[in-house]
Amino acid sequence: MLFATDKNVSKLTVFFGASLALILASALSVLAGSFISNYISEKSLAIIAGIGFIAIGALTIFKA
Repeated sequence: MLFATDKNVSKLTVFFGASLALILASALSVLAGSFISNYISEKSLAIIAGIGFIAIGALTIFKA
């Protein structure tokens, strides 16, 4: 986002770069998720994700 404030950089270039980064991150997440789901059950993944979500929320509250 630093480039978005630079007058010499096209806003369209920044937009397309950010969009490409989001697409690549999503694609990697899908690939990693499909790989991990072959070894860990869906229920276990949901429990791990829930614990992680609660932990991040608790850390956010305590650091605020």
